[in-house]
Amino acid sequence: MFKIIKNNYLLLVGTFFIIYFIFNLLDGDRGFISYINKKKVINELSLKEIELNNQVENLERKNSLITDKIDLDFIETLIRDKFMYGKEEDKVYIIKNNDS
Repeated sequence: MFKIIKNNYLLLVGTFFIIYFIFNLLDGDRGFISYINKKKVINELSLKEIELNNQVENLERKNSLITDKIDLDFIETLIRDKFMYGKEEDKVYIIKNNDS
């Protein structure tokens, strides 16, 4: 038995290394299957990046519409329209306290 193994030692070691390299080529951390999975993840992340960039541009566009000077009358009109706060015929009275 040892004589057969001794005679075919190089053949056994060579076969083992070939199987090992083929296995790692296909299934290792840097193998072909891992490569395909990583390519898929990269494509998904690039699509997500494009989507997020579009959202950022949209928010920047909306942010540019906001000015430093606030029009309180316009905001009051928006609040009345959106939240049904008061009616058109309502009269607004401002009461000032002159005690001071």
